Amino acid sequence: MATRTRLVHRCSDCGGTAPRWSGRCPACGEWNTLVEEAERALPAAGPAAGEGGARPVRVADVEMAEWRTRPTGVEELDRVLGGGLVPGSVTLVGGEPGIGKSTLLLQAAASMAATGARCLLVSAEESGQQVRLRAERMGAVGAELWLVAETSLPAVVAAVDEVKPDVLVVDSIQTVFDPDVGSAPGSVSQVRECAARLVALAKARGLATVLVGHVTKEGTLAGPRVLEHVVDTVLSFEGERHHSLRLLRAVKHRFGATGELGLFEMAGTGLVGVPDAGALFLADRRAGVPGSVVVPAMEGQRPLLVEVQGLISPTDLPMPRRSAQGLDGGRLALVLAVLAERAGMTFGKADVYASAVGGVRVTEPAADLPVALALASARTGVPLPPDLVACGEVGLGGELRQVASPGRRLAEAGRLGFRRAMVPPSAPEVAAGLLILRPATLAEALDLLGMPAASRQ
Repeated sequence: MATRTRLVHRCSDCGGTAPRWSGRCPACGEWNTLVEEAERALPAAGPAAGEGGARPVRVADVEMAEWRTRPTGVEELDRVLGGGLVPGSVTLVGGEPGIGKSTLLLQAAASMAATGARCLLVSAEESGQQVRLRAERMGAVGAELWLVAETSLPAVVAAVDEVKPDVLVVDSIQTVFDPDVGSAPGSVSQVRECAARLVALAKARGLATVLVGHVTKEGTLAGPRVLEHVVDTVLSFEGERHHSLRLLRAVKHRFGATGELGLFEMAGTGLVGVPDAGALFLADRRAGVPGSVVVPAMEGQRPLLVEVQGLISPTDLPMPRRSAQGLDGGRLALVLAVLAERAGMTFGKADVYASAVGGVRVTEPAADLPVALALASARTGVPLPPDLVACGEVGLGGELRQVASPGRRLAEAGRLGFRRAMVPPSAPEVAAGLLILRPATLAEALDLLGMPAASRQ
């Protein structure tokens, strides 16, 4: 039966449809996101009952020999993936333009090709010459690394039939189009249909597939949400464009945990893994400067020692600035309120700046106490001990509350040479070789560090 087409208005943010255009999407509530598209109507008749399909089997009889992880050869990427790529899996990698997604995947494909895996790289945004220049710069030219510069989905499928790769990389899914779909490349319908075809291809052939996705200005993956639902793994590649540090996180992972973090440093020859992140973040720290303290933050199961800085600047503005870089702005406001009401330290006539140094974001509650200590140090001019680390959540009553994984945090601090740690009184005992300070309240913590009530006025 022939298919028919009909015009629908589809939301470019959530993928929802509406019978007519309106200023606001009825599904997600976003404004000015409905775009007119031609949608194919499927035949009403489907396959007869009992025809085709997979037969039910016992779970114990499911064959697992071909579904073992294949290491990518990039250690930090394998850390996040739980060992590597699984045959038949589909991984979506998102990140801002220029952050290094193409470089990372080219390195991974070249490493796998060097171990005998046949890899096909579909370059839908760059020419073959551009990819070759990048590969030569990185030393990633291998015999089993194949390349096709193509945007048509049928041509991509034909290339897969010809090469018969073990790993397929598509850069990017937003620029691949299916001629049978009556809409422009990059539209919601094109992205959804092309992704669905590639997912079906990966599952049918046991082909480990990696898709590169664009992100919106808000930092979320562009295209309909169904794109995230149909893939097995969603990786987020983050970093500041003006910093060399790059962070890789797993937002969704059907084959393992999502708590691991991969760290890279952008170099002239590509991305270099950073196994010792704490030493990198603290390399340029200046000791003896008021407003600086180190927090042992946790990213998944990985402790990172990050410097938190605070700066207080007098101002005549009727509404002083409150700036949080790499920190949660809401928790900064909470810490300022507790400092004022429970510790007698006000900031009404001053701009307040708080920052996590190094291009990393620390948004967990464990940063409350370090932020408070950094701001109090900047306010009083009393520098904090350079060998001190601090972590703890600050409650509205001024009390200090326990945070997760104190043992791992303090063990990493001891490894990097710190000798004192300030933690909440309820934190368990840890054998980290540190002098442990356990103030019960924020005011008591300031007293222990030489900032008594008289100096906080």
